[in-house]
Amino acid sequence: MSVSELLTHFSITQASLSHHLDVLKRANLVIDEKKWQFVFYSLNVSVFEEFIKGLMDFIEKKK
Repeated sequence: MSVSELLTHFSITQASLSHHLDVLKRANLVIDEKKWQFVFYSLNVSVFEEFIKGLMDFIEKKK
């Protein structure tokens, strides 16, 4: 999704959303792809799956 598309789902400014997307991008949780003058963001599924697996392992150890 582009920033404009994402903004329809959040009640924050474009500057705030862009900042948060930059943080997620630096953490390798989202991928950005430039097409013309637009930037489209998508979830980095492999990193997200690793995060979820680690979280599930942590929860199981706490039981």
